[in-house]
Amino acid sequence: MPEAEAVALLAVRLVVGITMILHGHNHWRGGGRIEGTAGWFEGLGLRHGKLQAWLSVLTEIGAGALLVVGLLTPLACAAIVSVMLVAGLLAHRSNGFFVFKDGYEYVLVLAVACVALGTLGPGSISIDAAADIEITGWAGGGIALGVGIVATAGLLAAFWRPEREPAAQAEAQAEGRATA
Repeated sequence: MPEAEAVALLAVRLVVGITMILHGHNHWRGGGRIEGTAGWFEGLGLRHGKLQAWLSVLTEIGAGALLVVGLLTPLACAAIVSVMLVAGLLAHRSNGFFVFKDGYEYVLVLAVACVALGTLGPGSISIDAAADIEITGWAGGGIALGVGIVATAGLLAAFWRPEREPAAQAEAQAEGRATA
């Protein structure tokens, strides 16, 4: 692998990985700490907010660390893709594209960068390269994207229960249905 390509992949891994580590640390120790993060997740319609907060912290810090050292890169990328998909769908989608309006611009860039890293691999400056773990190309990109999507779908199916709109609740009550 040419030196420039190896350094470029290392730079992307470091920036995305450190960003995720800091993001996870902020969910854990910043502002509202775990309790605040749990409340925010519950406000997005996710049940078991404290569990979600801890899973988010562990996923973001763990996947970020794996990305920094370049270990199991497609799986680390899949974890980040999943976190970004959940954030994009639940917290940012309704705000449009631009990050300055709390849109999905930022999470989209991180997710696509991770699919690209899964496809290209971590580069020669990585534990994957030193251990001769090479899952790149369509397989690496497919793992990053496919596992990320499946994990997102599983999390949403298991834990996402958005509140119903007041009009829908009133209609359900009028028809005698439960409004759980």
